[in-house]
Amino acid sequence: MRPLSAAQLLDAWEQGLSEPACRRALPLLAAASQDNSTESVATLSIGERDRWLLILREWTFGPQLASVASCSECSEQLEWTVNTSDLCTTKRAELPGELSLELDHYCVTFRVPNSLDLAAVADCTEAETARCSLLERCIVAANLEGQEIASSDLPEPVVKALINRLGDADPQADMQVELECPVCGHSWRALFDIESFFWSEINAWAQRILLEVHTLARAYGWREKDILNLSPWRRHFYLGLVGG
Repeated sequence: MRPLSAAQLLDAWEQGLSEPACRRALPLLAAASQDNSTESVATLSIGERDRWLLILREWTFGPQLASVASCSECSEQLEWTVNTSDLCTTKRAELPGELSLELDHYCVTFRVPNSLDLAAVADCTEAETARCSLLERCIVAANLEGQEIASSDLPEPVVKALINRLGDADPQADMQVELECPVCGHSWRALFDIESFFWSEINAWAQRILLEVHTLARAYGWREKDILNLSPWRRHFYLGLVGG
């Protein structure tokens, strides 16, 4: 992994615009990785993908993340901040392609989900349908006392154990932020999606910097490449001179 220049970030942002929402941040990782392949990073486990997105986000905008949330008890809007280091788990994902679970004479061979799996279930309108479809994609084989069965025939206790095993195998995939309402004192853990969060930041940054490029190119006749190669401090100084 490597930090990205302004030009590389813009190129990755442009590629991400043509991707579905659940894959828009992948071009950023592809640009920062060694093989520059979006499909390669799409096969990373969700946890490993998010770990690298946290690192790339820190390189790009710094370690502090800030957002807002609504209290489910009193509807108060609260602002919260957290550092990327606080969201990184110490345990890494289990890397073998296939894992196994044995319970009550059932044996299930499975793998952890990746971005391709999430994209495949993105159009599901019901959470239960999405869960079943995702599990079906991740289950490689299932059998009862040596006899092969369909994944849909697994009883609920085995399914719950499998979901827990998936969480243990890829702990970074379940990022949560601890929040407490300053008004009513209600506390809860909110899920945090670094992919959509980072993409929203990149999208806002790209639109802002393209406006800066437009302003400086019109004022000085410089090429986009030359403007992007300027440090942020020099770019802002020149913008001040032209009233941008």
